[in-house]
Amino acid sequence: MSLAVIQMVSQDDVAANLAAARRLLEQAAAGGARLAVLPENFAAMGRRDLAALGRAEAAGSGPILPWLKQAARDLRLWIVAGTLPLPPDDQPQAKAHACSLLIDEHGERVARYDKLHLFDVDVADQRGRYRESDDYAFGAQVVVADTPVGRLGLSVCYDLRFPELYSALREAGAELISAPSAFTAVTGAAHWQVLVRARAIETQCYLLAAGQGGSHPGPRETFGHSAIVDPWGRVLAEQAQGEAVLLAARDAAEQAAIRQRMPVARHRRFFPAAEMRLPGVE
Repeated sequence: MSLAVIQMVSQDDVAANLAAARRLLEQAAAGGARLAVLPENFAAMGRRDLAALGRAEAAGSGPILPWLKQAARDLRLWIVAGTLPLPPDDQPQAKAHACSLLIDEHGERVARYDKLHLFDVDVADQRGRYRESDDYAFGAQVVVADTPVGRLGLSVCYDLRFPELYSALREAGAELISAPSAFTAVTGAAHWQVLVRARAIETQCYLLAAGQGGSHPGPRETFGHSAIVDPWGRVLAEQAQGEAVLLAARDAAEQAAIRQRMPVARHRRFFPAAEMRLPGVE
């Protein structure tokens, strides 16, 4: 059964973005995909009214969630909905999270992951300063869910720099990990491919890295290079820039063999900070 990673160049027009995403999801389904991952900010990129968008979606008056559920039903496709701004389920007026939803082929929500690590960083690009915490609240939970193509761990973009999250996903049984992203051109050129392959290798999971790849309002340039990476760190499919649908199959038997030959999960040791000692240091 195939996996799909979708790369987009989303703008600030929600309707146009949803039309583009639908077209790309149709290509993924036609290619045999059972699970497709959309990129971070797939429905809205560069807008300053994220709070209002999130409240509308939570109230049931926004366009994104109904579109998402309909697409999953129409295409009989499991979808990782990149990210969209959503307040907590029980606090519709609270600050939004950068939320990644897993929707099944019947249009039902299976899992919700709120981005744990927010991108509050200075970057040497045209924009210069990124402060996601201005718009979003921090998430608090590690999320894994069963899908027809394996047990899926959810992550988002900047999370890739925090390997302890991916270790936790593996410990929770993840066999695949989604990483919808919008890496800047600068940070992506320096670190994206190294991070994506490293997270796949250390967890022995398939890494489904769906990125934005192009120019956006803001101004903002994203790195692209969306990829599907296997548990040995091999890049099975990749796209540099522009829209793309990447397809690859999960080989469950090979993944099991890799984990058996190199049982890193069983070999992992933990060193609490209070017990660590550096040589020659008292």
